[in-house]
Amino acid sequence: MTRSSGVPLRVVSYNIHSQRDDAAALAAVVREAAPDVVIVQEGPRRFRWRQRCATLADAFGLVVAAGGLPALGNLLLTSLRVRVLATRDQRFPLTPGRHLRGAAYAECAVAGGARFTVAGSHLSTDPAERPAQAALFKRELDAAGTPVIAGADLNEGPDGPAWAAVARGLTDAAVAADRADRLTYSCADPRRRIDALFVDPRITVVDYDVVDTPLTRRASDHFPIVVDLLLPVTD
Repeated sequence: MTRSSGVPLRVVSYNIHSQRDDAAALAAVVREAAPDVVIVQEGPRRFRWRQRCATLADAFGLVVAAGGLPALGNLLLTSLRVRVLATRDQRFPLTPGRHLRGAAYAECAVAGGARFTVAGSHLSTDPAERPAQAALFKRELDAAGTPVIAGADLNEGPDGPAWAAVARGLTDAAVAADRADRLTYSCADPRRRIDALFVDPRITVVDYDVVDTPLTRRASDHFPIVVDLLLPVTD
């Protein structure tokens, strides 16, 4: 980890297990982290999804930036410190007999002259279809006009082809912080690092943590990733 000048930003990437666990614990975990941006996997994506996304954001002390049903449960939330400039959602092609997957993107700005693109995705549990989804996600990341911050549940570890495809040309925040031994799944029996945060090489990783506490073990089946970054001044 190298400290340098830049605009600070705290990011959480979190698979919230479709809010099937302890909702109060989930809200407490995120509020304690005090993030500027939360990249959610398995967020609301069905009946009354807009209201449910807004309720979730309010429980976290944040606002909805992008995602929900159009991004198939990938949801981007921000604090009022972050200004959202543009958003888009993506759906990956459906493999018959499998679940639809997608991604959400938001171009953002923060005071101090920094702009960035935040993105989130949740790749398939099927190893046969993950690489194609990763390629589509990566194509959008490469097309971003500002430094990228990408959080994802990749459903495979760093030795997998989909992980390698997304990571290419980006910094794995866990590796940059020398904490790639921190496992993210499952809370009941941590054995794998399948959740990741990747950033543009121009972004400095100041700190990285996988939060394993009694509270996070009640909140979801994944541990949250909390990363402190310094963004380059782009304005």
